[in-house]
Amino acid sequence: MEICSIASGSSGNCIYVGNEKNHILIDAGVSRKRIVEGLSQIGVAPEQLDAIFVTHEHIDHIQGIPMMVKMFGTPVFATSGTLDGICMKDKKGVIGHDRLYQIYEDESVQIGDLKVTPFHMSHDAAEPVCYTVEEKDKKIGIATDLGVYDDYTISHLAGSQLLLLEANHDISMLEAGKYPYQLKCRILGEKGHLSNEASGQLLCQLIHKELKQVFLAHLSKENNYPQLAYEAVKCQIWEEMGLNKLPFTLTVAKREEPSEMVILK
Repeated sequence: MEICSIASGSSGNCIYVGNEKNHILIDAGVSRKRIVEGLSQIGVAPEQLDAIFVTHEHIDHIQGIPMMVKMFGTPVFATSGTLDGICMKDKKGVIGHDRLYQIYEDESVQIGDLKVTPFHMSHDAAEPVCYTVEEKDKKIGIATDLGVYDDYTISHLAGSQLLLLEANHDISMLEAGKYPYQLKCRILGEKGHLSNEASGQLLCQLIHKELKQVFLAHLSKENNYPQLAYEAVKCQIWEEMGLNKLPFTLTVAKREEPSEMVILK
């Protein structure tokens, strides 16, 4: 099983997960052109996609869906609330309803050899979910756009060999920044986004001996920096667990270009 973050950040998100036979996207929040270019860099044709699984209906997660469906007929899987949101934003009626498939929290969907499991997250959207993807004894956990996490979140992500976790903002940068007060409250609230520190705290709950790689994702362009997120999360791990040398690879998913492909063997 392999994973590549095609785009990550508050301006657009798209993650590829696949194997030799099966190919899916988690979100399609950038243009069709960028998605196709990103896929081409990892040797996957858009016609090979089996599905797009959507976390929620905000534009930075669904921007490319209409044209991906129109050009390639890619099936779209999402919760009922998210599907309604996608259709409401499809003003030109590009997406055929025969390409939309409803999924349910905690009920897995089998795409060839890939088992995709949606689970509830706390965010200001209609019916948002995070995902895990499993193939035999391999597991990838993907969790962004969650204002808080709890034991339920941890139970779903536990045992992942690869994690893609939100590290959206530095709290001090956000509080001192130019965002309106209401927006700051939204981001800091229980239905907003995880800070660097909260991301590190979540990661401390998920570290185990089989964890190979962690991507920090969905960084705010205005309220974070890749190196700041990296250092803050690493510092949190040191403070809570005393680990000054990480037993896994920690990287930051890139905003404007695909990150390196990671293969779980």
